[in-house]
Amino acid sequence: MRIEVNKIEFLIFTDLLKEFTKARISMKELIEDFTKHLAQSINISENTSLNTTDKQITSVLICGLGGSGIGGTVVSQVVADDAKLPIVINKDYKIPAFVNSSTLVIVCSYSGNTEESLEMLEQAQAKNAEIACITSGGNLQEIAKEKGYNHIIIPGGNPPRAAFGLAFPTLFRLLKHYKVIDEDYTSQFSNAICLINEEEEHIITEAKKVTEKLFGKIPVIYSDAWYEGVAVRFRQQINENGKMLCWHHAIPEMNHNELVGWTTKNEDLAVVIFRNEDDYFRTQKRMEVNKTVFEKYTSTILEIYSKGNTRLEKALYLIHLGDWVSFLLAEKKGIDVTEVDVITNLKNELAKI
Repeated sequence: MRIEVNKIEFLIFTDLLKEFTKARISMKELIEDFTKHLAQSINISENTSLNTTDKQITSVLICGLGGSGIGGTVVSQVVADDAKLPIVINKDYKIPAFVNSSTLVIVCSYSGNTEESLEMLEQAQAKNAEIACITSGGNLQEIAKEKGYNHIIIPGGNPPRAAFGLAFPTLFRLLKHYKVIDEDYTSQFSNAICLINEEEEHIITEAKKVTEKLFGKIPVIYSDAWYEGVAVRFRQQINENGKMLCWHHAIPEMNHNELVGWTTKNEDLAVVIFRNEDDYFRTQKRMEVNKTVFEKYTSTILEIYSKGNTRLEKALYLIHLGDWVSFLLAEKKGIDVTEVDVITNLKNELAKI
């Protein structure tokens, strides 16, 4: 009996190895193809037929973790001025008690097999929620098809963190379909794609400069609260691609706690502040005052300004630049950017339960 289990484990390992070997070869290309992914996702979204519902949607819950979940965080901030309903992001096994038959639950799992997302799906089903799914396949796709849930299928075969461009626009399509938002963000995505393509050389040049400053240090990432999703994405990419610890916080909240923690000189720390021309004016003043505090304890302070005319364009610009930095850090360290052995080991241990 144990021999059969070993054979199954070997086959699973072989499939994972093939997938990750493919991804290792093309991680740089995946980042280069960011705008192509965005355009491809928009095309897929527009050509996916979605059913209407008789339910009166009163709230939205977006479920997903890691590379599959960050899109929900970013979209909730991008559409904050447009959304007519509360949008809650859930990254856990359990869903909130408020979920009911009037809640739109969007389950995001790139592989379609994320155990936390599948457990959240089961709970949403038990509450008779309106369910929609975003995935490349796996169990989530099978369940969506079997139950007749609205679902958008995106291309698979990449590390989830490299599929952000493929998954992100689909969230807008679903929110628009369910009338959570009024605006059609397609034109903003088109503008963002043009902007990033035009600025690609500048983005890579700036990413290289940032990489030189961050190499060998611990990044401390700050942003305006409305762009915290961008900071979270950068932190995650530094963790997974760069194999480095770092942390992030948002302003003004960090001024009420973390700022007091800056009391010890430590040149191993490197502050990164994501900035935008539309950051709230009082928040911008806070950033300037904060810098006078940081300067007392570290000499490495970087300010990265976005480009673009809308919150979506600016967020995508900064996300793409941050992705390049995380890749270049791994390259400079001479490590495998795609390797996530510790996560694979964790999943293997959980599979034994």
